[in-house]
Amino acid sequence: MKVMVTGGAGFVGTNLIKRLLKDGHEVVSIDNYSTGTEENHQEGCVYHDVDIRDAVDFDFFMKEPDVIYHLAALPRIQPSFEFPALTMEIGMLGTMNIMEWARNKECKVIYAGSSSVHSGHYKNPYTFSKVMGDEICIAYKKIFGLDVKVCRFYNVYGEYQLTEGEYCTVIGIFERLFGQDKPLTITSDGEQRRDFTHIDDIVEGLILTSQSDDFELNFIELGRGENYSINELAVMFGKDYPTEYIAERPGEARITLCDTSVAKKDIGYKPKVNLKDYVEQVMSE
Repeated sequence: MKVMVTGGAGFVGTNLIKRLLKDGHEVVSIDNYSTGTEENHQEGCVYHDVDIRDAVDFDFFMKEPDVIYHLAALPRIQPSFEFPALTMEIGMLGTMNIMEWARNKECKVIYAGSSSVHSGHYKNPYTFSKVMGDEICIAYKKIFGLDVKVCRFYNVYGEYQLTEGEYCTVIGIFERLFGQDKPLTITSDGEQRRDFTHIDDIVEGLILTSQSDDFELNFIELGRGENYSINELAVMFGKDYPTEYIAERPGEARITLCDTSVAKKDIGYKPKVNLKDYVEQVMSE
């Protein structure tokens, strides 16, 4: 099978490509390397340095893909306040360019949505870009018959995640601080709850979604189905390990919790990786 992955040098894209290659598929990656890195390249995948905001002829990279996984985005809430136009251009114009190209292809498209859309469409530029990305996808399905599905991710963690810089997540930050024997920094009161989902479960959900022939299936929620407070996460790194509380950050949800019922029923999704087991593994390394 021929597969194109946008954002293929990033966290989710790298893990997905690794799995696709293992399964024997021909894979091409498109990425502008704003958050992805060449160090993430997987042998056997062809990588192209491309900005999806540019109206390029994607046929140059792969003429007839069977599946397009559209993952490319500026993927975090806080940086979106600093770069709102860039965040929305990539999320909206970039998505429209991919859909416009794909509508004349006999292929499936899987779009990486976000669980943040459930917390209010106007809380931050990133969430708004994802809401509009969802709408663009469904518009191309209803108007042009494009076989596109939206997978919404919940607080992803695991191999190849960033541990430095403004695009890393709380688990990446905790891993780095723990490795440096520094206190874990907790925003606000630490009672905000997150449905932390391992990257292996996200990748499995993406693969299962691409295998679905249910054209009417629009949205797939990919999470663990249980959540933990940031304080509870910190305790997993050691009951007496030092913590440090910092100011609340704007635009973030108080609670995320995935309803996995549709994913389980319609694509056979069964998340397997336990957060506590993962943290224990990190601590033992």
